[in-house]
Amino acid sequence: MNLDQAQAQYRDFVPSFQSLILGTTTAEGQPNTSYAPFICDAQWNFYCFVSGLAVHTQNLHANPQATVLLIEDEAKSNNIFARRRLSYDCTVSWLERETLDWEAIADQFQTQFGEIVGLLRGLGDFQIVCLTPRSGRFVVGFSAAYQIQGNDLSQLVPLSKPM
Repeated sequence: MNLDQAQAQYRDFVPSFQSLILGTTTAEGQPNTSYAPFICDAQWNFYCFVSGLAVHTQNLHANPQATVLLIEDEAKSNNIFARRRLSYDCTVSWLERETLDWEAIADQFQTQFGEIVGLLRGLGDFQIVCLTPRSGRFVVGFSAAYQIQGNDLSQLVPLSKPM
């Protein structure tokens, strides 16, 4: 696969998902993995509408960094060992509730996911977290992996092959 083909797959990969796998760490350094529905903006920020009761939310407050993973469905993969996947190392920030930014993102969630979001908006513990990628990796298959740099998340950089 050439770089242009990989770039086209990368461009279309994120919009094909509605939820992400979220890797967080407790205040004591214990890893935790969960998932959350998300929306993504034009600057590659991932927004998740999360409950304050969820372990991942507590972890994100205690340790404001996370890993995001999007991975091809097993049923759609040609080879279980070479599923297409995209991971990002992210910094965490929070949208203050009842601000214009919070309302705009909450409206996007409601448009994307329906009336359940209207119910969740009324629950005081629900928060919107912004996961901002610093770097990442897009794996298309065997010997087809690309690095993503924080200064231009739209561009793939081929990984150099190990010696």
